[in-house]
Amino acid sequence: MAGMPQEPRYKLPESVLVVIHTPALEVLLIRRTGGGEHWQSVTGSKDTPDESFEATARREVAEETGIDTGAPGCVLTDWALENVYDIWPQWLHRYAPGVVRNRERVFGLCVPAGTPVVLHAREHDAFRWLPWRAAADACFSASNAEACLLLPRFTAPPA
Repeated sequence: MAGMPQEPRYKLPESVLVVIHTPALEVLLIRRTGGGEHWQSVTGSKDTPDESFEATARREVAEETGIDTGAPGCVLTDWALENVYDIWPQWLHRYAPGVVRNRERVFGLCVPAGTPVVLHAREHDAFRWLPWRAAADACFSASNAEACLLLPRFTAPPA
């Protein structure tokens, strides 16, 4: 109804982490705007409770990097790993009252070398490709660093 106050829209405490990489295990990291040197892989929350983690991963990759996960040579893999962590205090206001933990599903996305990246300027202001160990060292999030270190377990060796 017109003029009726709307319920606040809170973020859902279910998200994805997508490690984008080439067959040679070069990992794409993106830097958050206004975040100093906060380098990370693609992350993002479900839009609705019934959105699957895979759909969330595909949507977030497209929104944050412009990469089409269904393009030739791209392979999205659900690693069947989940991280549960406390939401940083400065972000708690984005979630419903009483929500203090987030569940994050981990995916890998193998893309051809040279895949173009188009950042969503409101969220990220730079990107770089790094070898997987160097990418792990550059990540500001411990769960993101761990995912980079796990990358060789979830990929076939390059030909």
